[in-house]
Amino acid sequence: MGYDAVYDKLKDECGVFGIWAVGQSEEAANFTYLGLHALQHRGQESAGIVSSDGETLHTHRDMGLVADIFDAGVLSTLKGGAAIGHVRYSTTGASHLKNAQPLAVQYAGGPVALAHNGNLVNAEALRAELEAQGSIFTASTDSEVIVHLIARARASGAPGSAEQLVGAVRQALGRVSGAYSILFLTPKVMVGARDPMGFRPLVLGRLKGSWVLASETTALDLIEAEYVREVEPGELVIVDGSGLRSERLFPDERPPARLGRCVFEHIYFARPDTVLFGRSVYAVRHGFGRQLAREHAVNADLVIPVPDSGVPAAIGYAEESGIPFAMGLVRSHYVGRTFIEPQQSIRHFGVKLKLNALKDVLSGKRVVVVDDSVVRGTTSRKIVKMLRSAGAREVHLRISSPPTAWPCYYGIDTPSRQELVASTHSIEEIATYVTADTLGYLSLEGMYASMGEERTGFCDACFTGDYLVQFPKRTAPPPLRLVGQ
Repeated sequence: MGYDAVYDKLKDECGVFGIWAVGQSEEAANFTYLGLHALQHRGQESAGIVSSDGETLHTHRDMGLVADIFDAGVLSTLKGGAAIGHVRYSTTGASHLKNAQPLAVQYAGGPVALAHNGNLVNAEALRAELEAQGSIFTASTDSEVIVHLIARARASGAPGSAEQLVGAVRQALGRVSGAYSILFLTPKVMVGARDPMGFRPLVLGRLKGSWVLASETTALDLIEAEYVREVEPGELVIVDGSGLRSERLFPDERPPARLGRCVFEHIYFARPDTVLFGRSVYAVRHGFGRQLAREHAVNADLVIPVPDSGVPAAIGYAEESGIPFAMGLVRSHYVGRTFIEPQQSIRHFGVKLKLNALKDVLSGKRVVVVDDSVVRGTTSRKIVKMLRSAGAREVHLRISSPPTAWPCYYGIDTPSRQELVASTHSIEEIATYVTADTLGYLSLEGMYASMGEERTGFCDACFTGDYLVQFPKRTAPPPLRLVGQ
């Protein structure tokens, strides 16, 4: 996942999709294209598909959006009845074509491709070890470490067989530490695996006689596949000509005492029409808004969301508080990743490119504006000032998550801790910086209470600093200073 400095938002890490399309021998790439389209929000830097025709792997990867990379001509070259795909934001490794996935290689066991969502906290140490032993890396992603570990694995079974791949995957993933929901494809088998703590999501679906693996249920919905269940943390799913079977990834190891499912998926990353960790994302965000209204009530005339991710929580806040809901900000859905800024500076240009305030809705009103999170605070400041310029008399900022004060090492490329405004400043100081009349965050306890979940089922390190897997020490830059514009 990448951090979007223009909009002061965390961007989702990656999305994966795979299908073993029994009885639809030439449709796997087309279904994968549609699945990736439904997962586009999880990564917009690059995308790729690798297909299998039973003998050979066919690959196409490029920079950009799914719809721009794949047309009918390209998809026609991706032959076969099985395929895996990937959409990417860079977590480790720069945004270059060499880092696009799925990675596809040829080794002693035959051709293999992988698509990885997550982040390996010990990737640098493993890479240094492998390079010292003669491995040559062509990319800068942590995922390539897994490829080299598979190539070095000593697994029984015929080259290219399910037995051989599963053995190699177990040996490779046994060396890594961190977050992974990952798909592997050879000409003969597709394998999906989720790390034992379950940091990143992965679901299983069925489409007639085909099996589907995807990061979110939205990908199943688009291709009209039936949602079967979540792939469990520490589970290995194997699909080949004999059907689907499931095994524990590390059968000799005791499952961890607690899970690490990323709670930020519910707050921001996943699409609201997704069923995530067994719960509707829309319903969870709606509940966050209701709890936020209970915790931080205020006298106001309107509740407005920061679209699109703030909408469900704002609706919940409005319903619980009895304050009317309105769309006071309109979002442009056609903002590309690059743009030319005018030479004569427009105030708050980056935010105005994405959002515009409705003066006739806001003029003279006391406004509660609901957003999902604050990272550096720069965008919140610009939004509050935009609302005031549009005539809002008071602006009360409400955030439907606890303060984000710690970086993530499990697939979210957050800024350093000192760059996260909540790590170095009190809520009162942040309110002053963003120029809001009041500021209220959802409490950690209220977040879990509104979900009806126990904290032991989730990772909330970005709020608490309670890291569930040891991470590398990093040199801290100087603390962030809030300088008024």
